[in-house]
Amino acid sequence: MLFHLFYGSLGEHVRWLRVFGYTSSRILAAAITALLLSFILGPWFIEKLKARQIGETIRTDGPETHKKKAGTPTMGGSLILFCLAVSTLLWCDLRNQFVWLTLMVTVAFGAIGFADDYIKVAKKNKKGLSGKLRLVLEFAIAGGAMAYLFYSNTMSPEIRLQFQLPFTDFRHTALELPAWIYVIVGSVVVVGAANAVNFTDGLDGLAIGPSIMNAGTFLVFAYIAGTTATIVVKGQEQTIAEYLHVAHINGVEELAVFCAALFGTGIGFLWYNTYPAQVFMGDVGALSLGGAIGMLAVLTKNELVLLIVGGLFVVEALSVIIQTGVFKATKRIENGKVVGKRVFAMAPIHHHYEKRGWDEPKIIVRFWLVSALLALIALGTLKLR
Repeated sequence: MLFHLFYGSLGEHVRWLRVFGYTSSRILAAAITALLLSFILGPWFIEKLKARQIGETIRTDGPETHKKKAGTPTMGGSLILFCLAVSTLLWCDLRNQFVWLTLMVTVAFGAIGFADDYIKVAKKNKKGLSGKLRLVLEFAIAGGAMAYLFYSNTMSPEIRLQFQLPFTDFRHTALELPAWIYVIVGSVVVVGAANAVNFTDGLDGLAIGPSIMNAGTFLVFAYIAGTTATIVVKGQEQTIAEYLHVAHINGVEELAVFCAALFGTGIGFLWYNTYPAQVFMGDVGALSLGGAIGMLAVLTKNELVLLIVGGLFVVEALSVIIQTGVFKATKRIENGKVVGKRVFAMAPIHHHYEKRGWDEPKIIVRFWLVSALLALIALGTLKLR
């Protein structure tokens, strides 16, 4: 909204406001706006959650140290969603379909998480929504977004169905997939990212830290892929995407502003979510963050790079899949109880380290450091093409 105001009628009279027509200016503005909104609204929001007794229900089979967290305000992801949406609407070009597609999927996944959290809070049932129902809803939303993307003219036909491989030149090694397969692949990426972030959200600040790093990384990817700025290399003028041998996607640079808003609101929320947490994000926050990251990966043609930059989320999800798979394959009845083999002391893997005696802050910071390293490696794929 402010973009259209400053760059439109008002900008004609106050010329310096036209600086917000530049993506780089709006990247800074979106991050600062989201951060300030989080700081300003955070205390009020947490007090409202406390007044309504919207507190966390702790797993009975979880680590003993978590029992003291019972009653901590949850559903803080609603604040993340609000600040992200407001900052995006203020500073993005609202004519851009990439922005609307990403924002709608983010909000829709947040709505699923909100329903899940509400059931947990209202009924004091840690299980929340049925797992099958949740997956059906997630795939319906992601599938609808992918179908619209790949069957519409949102992305140019020569790029739309191309599958970019990391560490390679997009012009020569990209795979072209049938539209229906890409719809499936894209849906799996979005739903997988959403649930992987949700699995990671088990310790104070553990999920939001890597989410911030993912937002910063995809900000760079989106800007490079979409910007029309050129450089001269060996006497030839090239876009930055051409120089780095990645797909050039018209209009996707606007997602860099969305990423900046996500980055800013993530830092703002971390202020209250860091150990010991004053508020938890809940599924409303984790699912929306994961959905946003998944959409950013698909729209910037970095579906496989997501396995690197979001590597921490991938490991967390795999630990749950492995633990569940091995237990089901080996389960048996002994003395009237169901028993089976376990690969980890507890899944997701961050709980495994808790069971092994690691202090919570140590786990959080070390996982953040791993995530930072993976983000740098992901950015390194740009130059190693």
